[in-house]
Amino acid sequence: MFHSRNPQYRDPVGAVASGTRVHFRITVPRDQRCTGARLVVSRNAGGSDTCNMFWCGMNGEAYEWWECHYTPDRAGLYFYEFYIDTWHGCLRLGRGFGGEDLVDPKAPRWQMTVYEEGFTTPDWLAGGVMYQIFPDRFRASGTPKENVPADRTLREDWRGDPYWRPNEKGEVTNSDYFGGDLRGIEEKLPYLKSLGVTCLYLNPIFEAHSNHRYNTADYSNIDPLLGTREDFVSLCATAKKLGIHVLLDGVFSHTGSDSVYFNREGRYPGKGAYQSKESPYYPWYSFQRWPQQYESWWGFVTLPNVKENNPEYTRYITGEDGIARSWLKNGASGWRLDVADELPDEFLDHLREAVKAQDPQAIVLGEVWEDASTKSAYGQRRRYLLGRQLDSVMNYPFRDAILGFLTGADPAAMMDRVLSIVENYPPQVLRLLMNHIGTHDTERALTVLGGEPTGNRGREWQSTARLSPEQRQRGLRLLRLAAALQFTLPGVPCVYYGDEAGMEGYKDPFNRRCYPWGGENHELIEWYRRLGAMRVSCACLREGSLEPFSVGNQVLSYFRHGSDGDSLFVAVNRDASPRMLYLPHEWRRARVLFGTGAGEDGGVFLLPCGCTILHLVPAAPKPEPERRQPIPVRQQRLTPARTAPELASRGPGKRHPG
Repeated sequence: MFHSRNPQYRDPVGAVASGTRVHFRITVPRDQRCTGARLVVSRNAGGSDTCNMFWCGMNGEAYEWWECHYTPDRAGLYFYEFYIDTWHGCLRLGRGFGGEDLVDPKAPRWQMTVYEEGFTTPDWLAGGVMYQIFPDRFRASGTPKENVPADRTLREDWRGDPYWRPNEKGEVTNSDYFGGDLRGIEEKLPYLKSLGVTCLYLNPIFEAHSNHRYNTADYSNIDPLLGTREDFVSLCATAKKLGIHVLLDGVFSHTGSDSVYFNREGRYPGKGAYQSKESPYYPWYSFQRWPQQYESWWGFVTLPNVKENNPEYTRYITGEDGIARSWLKNGASGWRLDVADELPDEFLDHLREAVKAQDPQAIVLGEVWEDASTKSAYGQRRRYLLGRQLDSVMNYPFRDAILGFLTGADPAAMMDRVLSIVENYPPQVLRLLMNHIGTHDTERALTVLGGEPTGNRGREWQSTARLSPEQRQRGLRLLRLAAALQFTLPGVPCVYYGDEAGMEGYKDPFNRRCYPWGGENHELIEWYRRLGAMRVSCACLREGSLEPFSVGNQVLSYFRHGSDGDSLFVAVNRDASPRMLYLPHEWRRARVLFGTGAGEDGGVFLLPCGCTILHLVPAAPKPEPERRQPIPVRQQRLTPARTAPELASRGPGKRHPG
């Protein structure tokens, strides 16, 4: 009776701007003898509206249409349901699987995301490719460094495993470094360009006393092992010449205890919050009993939480001369916000204002693991995507869907996960989603696809676990399919450094090994290069719509349709047996990007563990026949009858008078 993803029932579908008039229609069986119907819309902010629906015609002989309009007047989340008065009582329609209706008083309601009118996001990232680098592990230039703290362990075995065993105090200090640096990244920019990369996302690069650098010691300085501010400026400038933007990691919910701000270890000459209540940084932190007991991130005492809404801290990060704007001035193109769900709304508002004031095209992207449109934190529903906070988010739901499908989950359920995000997110956010299948916080995609699940196994097992030749071969086949999905679903694919080279590894720190220069899987790299080139040539991948095609029987397939008329067809077969799909006949002339094209009958053959990607552009219109000026009547002459070939040569629409 209703389908939220079909414009025949709801127009427009998906998220809408405030003030948009939305048309709702339901189709009711005539044998229900419907005498009335209502749309009930509840606002997440409180209150509800009831709209009476009107009979508007027949839908065939057995069904009838009822309709109404609803106009949301402000940004926020809205939830709706239908009530139908029938000959045997009032029926309630709630949301069933795939956006369809379910006649059930307990079924959930449909969601309608309403964003602020005029909400825009940066254009430069749409249609591009992201690449994530863990700076210590990507590339070491060998440049001598100055002012490196003496308590760091500098590794010389680039292919070695990161240290993970606890020290004599039972602590894992993350104090071993392999020497990757900013100059090393700059040296490899041509390689990244060959992959089609347009945005480089760097894990934290600011001074910090751990190899992951999420325990910031000084936001105003580059970590000495990575280089200098001048090195960063050079990296951004060189990247810009190649059409690559640089995205920084902003860790603003906590600092390190070993920092200029907290200074628990006394490394810095000034007085931090741990040393004096008179410190200018003391109000930034929450102490239960100063100085030993304080709030920290997930209980890690080395990561004291900050009060983000403290005026001085907010000004330090978001002020006119603050951290957020200063690094944009030095060449960055935006911020990825660590644990965005732990940053208060007011802080996010100020941060976006600061970033956009410095550069309207700079991006603000948040780490959110769930559906960011419905995320709740701090006891309230968050408003990340409504127009005043984030431009985009890390897309963990797509990762779960892609890897879930390729490891045996129900294809229809996985496609529904994707379509739920498409339905719930504003289109200007959707086109910029950071579509990753692995990050520094997850197992390597190749390991997930080819190896044994981690389960409850600890680091001892993970440190020695490697894929067998058979597991690796299967994992590589599936990784190609995962990348094909990652590069063609709505959003922007983000490649975790080394995934394209065939790196494997379980959880942190084994997913953070060094890039295998000289030991790459070049066939896999070439696959990623082809996918990157496809992103450039197919306009529909910038922000085209998504239309499922055949989902099930081991296959996931869909179309992407662009506003300029081009379309992409993507089909992935996860099975060890071949599959056949049949496309509309116009796809017989599509350009084959991967796999095989459509035959004369429209059939597309899918190889075992294979994929097909086809690109269709509008057919060029036939040239108009040459229009001749009519001969004036007084000059007309009788001419002999023309032969059939002569008539054919004159083109369509011109007939011999006889």
